Amino acid sequence: MAAETGEAGTMIEARDVCAILLAAGGSRRFGDADKLLAPLAGMPMVVHAAARIADLAPGRRIAVCPSADGLLARHLAPLGFEIAVNTDEAAGLSRSLALGIAEAARGPAAAALVMLADMPFVTTAHLQALRARFDPADAPVVASSDGHTAMPPALFARSLFDRLQAGTGDRGGKALLAKAALVGASPAELADIDRPGDMAGR
Repeated sequence: MAAETGEAGTMIEARDVCAILLAAGGSRRFGDADKLLAPLAGMPMVVHAAARIADLAPGRRIAVCPSADGLLARHLAPLGFEIAVNTDEAAGLSRSLALGIAEAARGPAAAALVMLADMPFVTTAHLQALRARFDPADAPVVASSDGHTAMPPALFARSLFDRLQAGTGDRGGKALLAKAALVGASPAELADIDRPGDMAGR
């Protein structure tokens, strides 16, 4: 399973990671349009995050979308994503997380990388740094940090899959992030898009 050396010992192989892209949330602050389909640097916003995951080359790629045949799914399936469906937006982020983790648990993945589809500026280098820091015993949760807050993208050991599926509302894996090993990145890289103004100058 392990090959290269990272800060926490040995770096988990990308093929042993299941990447989960959460793309089923509402866009209430963005207006009537689906923000994940908004154009950013010549492509839909969701494709930026998906492409960084594809560059990482994980063993599996799962996208949690509001439908299996909508525009989001049609953009993501060609990038190698299996589509898990969350039709219950009101259940919050934890519902999407639970669905994605449940799909990951059906395979052999040793860890799950959880990424939000409205974080289009995260680099593949940062995802690699999370992978390098991960250790199933000593650092079973590795989260991103802008210097103030632990946040996604985050990597979770398989031993935590049951806990991730038990979350409610919008909290999801927040309690686990409180004890995470942290990998820093700039606030600009970890910015998420909530309103059209957040895309100004991008």
